[in-house]
Amino acid sequence: MSTEPKDLMTELDESACWALLRSAEVGRLAFAVNDRAEIFPINHVVDHATVVFRTAEGTKLDWGAGRDVAFEVDGYEPQDGEAWSVVVKGRAREIKGMYEALDALELPLFPWHASSKPHIVRIEPTEITGRRFRVSDALFGHHAPEG
Repeated sequence: MSTEPKDLMTELDESACWALLRSAEVGRLAFAVNDRAEIFPINHVVDHATVVFRTAEGTKLDWGAGRDVAFEVDGYEPQDGEAWSVVVKGRAREIKGMYEALDALELPLFPWHASSKPHIVRIEPTEITGRRFRVSDALFGHHAPEG
């Protein structure tokens, strides 16, 4: 049972979650591979209430596309002493239709890794949750961060 006051953590509404997703450059994609949890850092873009990323052949495409995944972004705002986290759960699918692929190629999505990332994957959410919370003063030597 937590002894912390409830106002130290706030649940975010869907609109706030999407705004934070748009503000983040990198997130983590998680899914099961041979009954083991795997997690991959990816850069992404939000498009029409979905998350889109590019990838090469390999694990993310072979095991992630066509399956249920979780995608998480988080951040820290030192001036406020607050951190936040947003989790999207849904189905990932490779974009294969010509018109959808052409639209996706217009998105401002540029892989950080220099290798070719010809496959575009879209996560279609079934659930999006987020929270914002005050960072413990213990992290700052029992002194709250100065703003």
